[in-house]
Amino acid sequence: MNTGFSIFIIGWTFVLVSLAAIGGYFMFRKFLKSMPKMDGKSDLDWQDYYIEQTRSMWTDETRRFLNELVEPVPQLFRDVARRSIAAKIGQIALEEKATTISPDHVIKGYIVATPKRDHKWLIAHLQEKQINYAPYEKYLKA
Repeated sequence: MNTGFSIFIIGWTFVLVSLAAIGGYFMFRKFLKSMPKMDGKSDLDWQDYYIEQTRSMWTDETRRFLNELVEPVPQLFRDVARRSIAAKIGQIALEEKATTISPDHVIKGYIVATPKRDHKWLIAHLQEKQINYAPYEKYLKA
């Protein structure tokens, strides 16, 4: 057998195993989110609940603001990210007994729903839009 062909087969095997492992990791995470918790509902059930309960509370301005914030997320994952962040925003709005979702809720929900590495981008974006982020410092540090 040709040495070049053997190297190609070994490389291709490595690529396939790597892709299967990455896909399996994300499938397993989704599986864990769909598992019911002690209250009988999964994380995905709660996410759907908060989105449905707050659907009428969103304004065009807050929807646009959320879309701006999820802009850096790759297109493939953007809808999932928008949905999970919107659910967290809805949860915060319901806990505060708000009648509409304000930009304040959007910022708080984004901070709570995203990993710390995304907070640098949020701060830069808020500074660019000349929004004072001082009231959100406690959320950024938590």
